[in-house]
Amino acid sequence: MAEQSEKEMLEEYTALVESRLYDVFPPEVTPQGEVVKAAKYSLSAGGKRIRPVLVLAFCEMCGGKRENALDAACAVEYMHTYSLIHDDLPCMDNDDLRRGKPSCHKAFGETTALLAGDMLAILPFETIAGSASIPDPAKAKCIHALAHLCGAEGMIGGQQIDTAEAWNELAGDVLISMYSMKTSALLKAACLCGVYCAGSGDEEKYAEAAAEYAEALGLAFQIVDDILDVTSSPEVLGKMTGSDADNDKHTFVRMYGLAKAGETAKEYTEKAMNALECFEDNEFVKMLTMSLLGRKK
Repeated sequence: MAEQSEKEMLEEYTALVESRLYDVFPPEVTPQGEVVKAAKYSLSAGGKRIRPVLVLAFCEMCGGKRENALDAACAVEYMHTYSLIHDDLPCMDNDDLRRGKPSCHKAFGETTALLAGDMLAILPFETIAGSASIPDPAKAKCIHALAHLCGAEGMIGGQQIDTAEAWNELAGDVLISMYSMKTSALLKAACLCGVYCAGSGDEEKYAEAAAEYAEALGLAFQIVDDILDVTSSPEVLGKMTGSDADNDKHTFVRMYGLAKAGETAKEYTEKAMNALECFEDNEFVKMLTMSLLGRKK
């Protein structure tokens, strides 16, 4: 890994994901084809592909072959895109822009967007279960990780807290718990899927370190998002800024201020970096982690 730059490695991982991402999609020329188009629209809108990249990188850091984790990587990206479609809906964040394009419900209507999100929430399990490349012992572990970490104790639970408590005062520990569920949980699923697909004899040790890394990375990532919502612009960010304040949402910046938010994001990033020490050839993930701390969008 050290012989390639972070950019080259990221481009290589991303290209591998893009080459596989749409292979499992049903045809669009059917009576229900509009929902497939809507799902592809949101999936192809760009983005950093950080979660599928982490699946592949963690598989290789545990001694596995990236090809064995490719379907799991795609499954994680389907799940992530579903969450973005639903987050943008009028009943949630009511955002008109996503990655510089009209949100799915703006482009296809609210009903089709809702169903496109549902489709992308189910597709990961079909993809993993039917994969010819994921080792059989890893399939059930990946499915369980995704289902558990995206459910009521993970991503969906965090979104429920976010929406239900939007107009109430949140204690700092509840805010961090919400961030852990909303953002860290899916990152944790990504890293764990990579560990499971590698089939290493040290799986238990690697899984513990991967979960610790993803927890800290997710908290740093969400706090940086809060900072960018205040300091960036729609042109740079690819979505509306200031929406957290407009929706009276509780964020780390609102609760503690920009300076404290920046310091805390750095602290969580350091925790994430420390968790990587048990992995060999961790240079790429370390560089990626630091780049996420300083990202502008």
